[in-house]
Formats: sequence, structure tokens, C-alpha cells
Amino acid sequence: MSKAFTREQDSDDDEEAMPTLELPPGVKNYITPGGYRRLQDEADHLWKTERPALVKTITWAASNGDRSENGDYIYGKKRLREIDRRVRFLRKRLELAEVVNPAQRGECDQVFFGATVTVSDANGVENTYSIVGVDEADVASGRISWISPLARALLKLREGEVAALRTPTGITELEVMDISYRVLD
Repeated sequence: MSKAFTREQDSDDDEEAMPTLELPPGVKNYITPGGYRRLQDEADHLWKTERPALVKTITWAASNGDRSENGDYIYGKKRLREIDRRVRFLRKRLELAEVVNPAQRGECDQVFFGATVTVSDANGVENTYSIVGVDEADVASGRISWISPLARALLKLREGEVAALRTPTGITELEVMDISYRVLD
């Protein structure tokens, strides 16, 4: 049968290709104001800039005739599905987000969501982590999700207390050296 008579598949079979970053049941989707703004900016950029330009390309490609061998059309439609899927994901996350501003916490001597914590291991090596929402976690930038094992070990500790973190190599002890609450961009 000729490709001209086959229907394109617009199914969302590759829906699993996008990581969903699931939260535990009954847990709120906490996020900092900076993280919320970044998600909103990404959704706006995709919807208002990338998608309209892509629709123009797809329209142009479709007007060229045979769509079965038209790379601009085929890959444009695929990218359009990816953009739409990402926008749906972002809008759902933004709808469920509960924005918590760590800078409004003021002086607090305990580790909670939004805290920037400096810890020291047994060798005296210090690392600084900011405890942020699931959608804004970036270990390379020192931002860890509040549901990560490290953040869970640190939550509710005070300066000078020691967290026992279970790792594949055994239990690592981390001493809390400093706790601060500031604007996270």
C-alpha cells in the first residue's frame, strides 16, 4: 500500500519519554518564587514563541504537497507534539504549585523548605545546598529537591547537629555548619 493512503500516527505513545517527577501521594508541590517564574517563563516561551513559528513552518511544508516524504512536515509535527506535551506538563505543575518564599521566613535556626544549608563531612569538606521544589532541583547548582534523601536527612536539624545519610557505600555523617533563608533565583 502506498504511503499516501496511510494515516499519520498522532498518538502520545512517547508520553513516557518525558520524566514526570512524581510526588509522593498527598504531598504538596512546593516551589520557590524563582522556580515558579522559570517554569512560567518556559511555558510562555514555548507557547508564544516556539509554537507559532513551528506552526508556520508546518503550514508551509504542508502546502508543498506530498507529506509522506516531507521532512519539514514530519519532524515539525513531531516537535509540535513535544511542545504541546511539555506545555501541558508545565501548566499542570504550575496549577498544583504552592509557592513558598524562603526570604520571608526571616531568622530561623532550623532547616526547612527553602533553606540554604552548609554541611561538612567527616573529612572537613564543606558543601552548600539549597532545598527547593522537585521541579527546580539541579544538583550541579547546589539545589536539591526537598524530597531527596539528603534534604530529608537535613530537614528540622539545627546548626551544629549531625545528619546521618544512608548512601550505597554506607552511612555518611554531615554536620550542619550554617543555615540561611534568602531569595533563590
